[in-house]
Amino acid sequence: MAKLKFILSGGGTGGHIYPAIAIANELKSRFPDAEFLFVGAQDKMEMQKVPQAGYKIEGLWIAGLQRKLTLQNAMFPFKLISSLWKSRKIIKNFKPDVVIGTGGFASGPLLQTANSLNIPTVIQEQNSYPGITNKLLSKKANAICVAYENLERFFPKDKIVYTGNPVRQDLLEIDSKRNEAISYFNLDDNKKTLLILGGSLGSRRINQLIEKELDFLIASGIQVFWQCGNFYMSEYKHFSEKENVQVVSFIDRMDLIYAAADFVISRAGASSVSELCLVGKPVIFIPSLNVAEDHQTKNAKAIVDKNGAILLKESELDEKFESTFNRLLHDENLQNNLSQNIKKIAKPNATKDIVEQIIKLIK
Repeated sequence: MAKLKFILSGGGTGGHIYPAIAIANELKSRFPDAEFLFVGAQDKMEMQKVPQAGYKIEGLWIAGLQRKLTLQNAMFPFKLISSLWKSRKIIKNFKPDVVIGTGGFASGPLLQTANSLNIPTVIQEQNSYPGITNKLLSKKANAICVAYENLERFFPKDKIVYTGNPVRQDLLEIDSKRNEAISYFNLDDNKKTLLILGGSLGSRRINQLIEKELDFLIASGIQVFWQCGNFYMSEYKHFSEKENVQVVSFIDRMDLIYAAADFVISRAGASSVSELCLVGKPVIFIPSLNVAEDHQTKNAKAIVDKNGAILLKESELDEKFESTFNRLLHDENLQNNLSQNIKKIAKPNATKDIVEQIIKLIK
């Protein structure tokens, strides 16, 4: 059999990059001598993260459309033409068997070009509300792997496969890692741990909330592990001087911090939601409003509607945060119900199921 070749494209945020890497890793474990190439946007974080994971990446000169009139938007047609031309060159040189897109700016021109050259394409849609790029690409895609039910109104029904989102495999067995986690992060085993996650880039609104509520949280007898994001680290790192508070920009061992956490406050990006379903800890979701189609609120609501999490809108934080957190902290029934219900939504075999779809398309 000839050596298989795969192109993967996804980026802009960790939510698009890590699923693509997870899919590549699973394909590699099945086809050890296959060749892989990633395609990203040339100034986004995938240009660092993908090589760190051991894969080659090429960058396209592409960015999304801004919602207002800007110079960026005026440049968009030129960037698009440049990206389509470069995508064509990449595909003709590399000759992939299948092209896989996990969202982000670069996957648009790349998959569009693959479709026009009759190369099989797979879309992996992480959100409960797809972005415009994937809606357009879905018409010609061979398979669309989704993480939420009821997406027939956006995509051709006969192409949808309900797989769930790829998540790090090291999150499957976290219960046994608690002791290791407590010592790794130097936590107090006698205190409950609140984990705060602002997504791969950090969240200004969540950081402002925690800054305002930190004394309230410490007074309730817990310890706080606060991931504030690189961008905000210089502003918030001094809070680590307080007892029972640790502020970090980035967490290198997510499996361990999830094992140590008793409660989680998180954004509702698709990857975070999928990981938290697998982890099964009580969660308060605070969706970001600065995302297309308000999709984080929709992601969170899909879990909340099954009684698997608590949702607080940014506009409600000042009046409702303390009473909501107090109730969660002191109501064990609520904690257990949230944990059990969110775990029911988890799809631990998502990466394998997506790879099965890809294998079906290999000519």
